[in-house]
Amino acid sequence: MSESFERQQTYIIETQRLLLEKTNVGLLDMGKIVTRYLNPVVTKEHIPLSWRYDFNPLTNPHFLERIAFNSTMNAGALHWKGKYLLFVRVEGVDRKSIFAVAESDNGVDNFHFWEYPLLLPDLDEAETNVYDLRLTAHEDGWVYGIFCSEKHVPDAAPGDLSSAVASAGIIRSKDLIHWDRLPNLTANSQQRNVVLHPEFVEGKYAFYTRPQDDFILAKSGGGIGWALVNDISNAVIGQEKIINKRFYHTIKELKNGEGPAPLKTDQGWLHLAHGVRGTAAGLRYVLYLYLTSLEDPSELIAEPAGYLMAPEGEERVGDVSNVLFSNGWIMDADGTVYIYYASSDTRTHVAVSSVTKLLDYCLNTPEDGLRSAESLRKVIHLIDHNAAYVGNKSNGTIDRLTK
Repeated sequence: MSESFERQQTYIIETQRLLLEKTNVGLLDMGKIVTRYLNPVVTKEHIPLSWRYDFNPLTNPHFLERIAFNSTMNAGALHWKGKYLLFVRVEGVDRKSIFAVAESDNGVDNFHFWEYPLLLPDLDEAETNVYDLRLTAHEDGWVYGIFCSEKHVPDAAPGDLSSAVASAGIIRSKDLIHWDRLPNLTANSQQRNVVLHPEFVEGKYAFYTRPQDDFILAKSGGGIGWALVNDISNAVIGQEKIINKRFYHTIKELKNGEGPAPLKTDQGWLHLAHGVRGTAAGLRYVLYLYLTSLEDPSELIAEPAGYLMAPEGEERVGDVSNVLFSNGWIMDADGTVYIYYASSDTRTHVAVSSVTKLLDYCLNTPEDGLRSAESLRKVIHLIDHNAAYVGNKSNGTIDRLTK
């Protein structure tokens, strides 16, 4: 073993050890709905060295990285046997993604990957890429994973190497080690953001969907859909209705999609979703909340205007800039909610809140009036409401505006 090999190896091992043991710190920001944390919880530097380096000095005399990775993002999440688990989308520099499990004792730092990535059964030689795994611990006793299965359009024109088609892959497990792969979801449109509801509805499996006309754009797809399926081992989407619509000049003008499986609360099913709009700088992805009925999870009962979270500071920069995306969150028994989100398709973060605070925000924040005039009315109304507490008066402005 050369001195150069040994020195390089020692440095890299020690650098990663310090990273994995680093304590994360919540960022104090009074009045905010969520608490962000100083450091990302999973980055490409967290990936085990045994996945990246050849430790044999004869075949890797300079201790160079043999398999390089680009990002760790869009993680499904599950609380399992006292551990906080992230099923991370690990993307290589070759643009192919795999799934890998990272676990933590407290949910905010010291995430360590399991020894091996998730051994996803390979059922289709035409499947090129898999990503964005959503996890659902279903009342039928299985843990399901729904992910995007992508392939090249079979009849693409010669030279067209960018046209793709997406469908929803389905896996399930009872120990999170051994996974069965079921046939992909069958639908009349492309589906990239599909989530399984955790309970039976009318004795059937319920899916949140996102019908879209092509791989990138929703176009005629109206928003987040809802569909019931008789048999998950042969899941076929028949009747599909839109339960969370897209609207012009909003955060979800271009498209929107369900994030993780919703959380069951005493006031309804709490949903985290992403909204996308087009800007001069490209697409902008943000996160927002909405609430549906306990009795009928497809019935929208509350949705605050605008976004819950948008890219801030260093989150705005990365492989695909100006993007926040989440497909994993965990609610503890005490009501603490851990939101795991990726920034700019590069790294994974955590934000912490409580179900009480998120419900307060969801139920008591005004909805989007869809017009500037309505936004003005909301502000004036709040000023008048606060007049007795802060001494401000609008001299009846709200009355004049509403006449």
